[in-house]
Amino acid sequence: MTTHRKARARPPIQIRETDAERIGNLAIEAEERLPQVAELLLAEINRAKVVQDSRLPGDVVAMQSIVKFVDEASDAERTLQLVYPQAADIEAGRISILSLVGAGLLGLRPGQSISWPDRAGKQRALRIMEVNQE
Repeated sequence: MTTHRKARARPPIQIRETDAERIGNLAIEAEERLPQVAELLLAEINRAKVVQDSRLPGDVVAMQSIVKFVDEASDAERTLQLVYPQAADIEAGRISILSLVGAGLLGLRPGQSISWPDRAGKQRALRIMEVNQE
């Protein structure tokens, strides 16, 4: 008899209204160039609780947040700022929302983790340690 492991449900997320609109537009514009990221971002926006900008708790990953997280596949701890594509500079610690990791961090809180695909198509668990607003 074969047993199937149930896929882990993604944790609940929250997104600011203005971020949801702008990121949604970016994802739609990027569908041809970055189909996987665009699809994942649009799915995340659709499942998120979209809140008024002023109502987003300070410990939720939003645009411009500085996020300390662990890639549980490698135990690598990283601290990055989530930014729009034009401000992205991985050398300076700024990661684009249109990157796979950036898209996976959006809306999470410390203690939450999400199983998220990497560039090779493998699922990796990203666990949020700390969130600071810029």
